[in-house]
Amino acid sequence: MIGLLPAPAMPLTVTVTITRDCLAVRDRAARSVNTVMTAACWLIGQYIVEFEQAGEGRAGYGAALIKRLATDLTQRYGCGFGTVHLSQMKRFYLT
Repeated sequence: MIGLLPAPAMPLTVTVTITRDCLAVRDRAARSVNTVMTAACWLIGQYIVEFEQAGEGRAGYGAALIKRLATDLTQRYGCGFGTVHLSQMKRFYLT
């Protein structure tokens, strides 16, 4: 039976380079996701204000709109669309 030899140790510079590159890629991905999520929140706020509220600060039917949207979107997409979060998106757009 042939014995397995231990793998030769990797030079430190290769490990350092790979680690540096992995961290840089991870950081870039996180920033990209944050940018996209920020744009999505702003667009959802815009939709609530411009389309559902006809550009007014409040819809004629008030909090009922946010509550209905929260229920519908949470059923469809899961967490992240509660009444508080949707209200924050609306305020973000109005800022």
